[in-house]
Amino acid sequence: MTAGNVGVNVGVSVGDRVCVTAEVKVFHHPAHRGQSFNLVGMEGEVVDVIVDWHGRTISPNYPVVVAFDGKFRVHLSPDEFAVQ
Repeated sequence: MTAGNVGVNVGVSVGDRVCVTAEVKVFHHPAHRGQSFNLVGMEGEVVDVIVDWHGRTISPNYPVVVAFDGKFRVHLSPDEFAVQ
């Protein structure tokens, strides 16, 4: 998928299954709130690829939104995961 006129190729589509390959630490994981949690090896589904905001083309640093178990979602860059 190409991000509008920006020309950023993120290489995934909504619905793709992905696995986190880079060390990504988050502090908002439901089971580990307030503590560092590493996402390496977790598998999820792409639920959004952000390329615009209210009709304006943007180039976000972390354009891919991945949903894991339940409501847990993370914004990732394309180099932090592999498509399965």
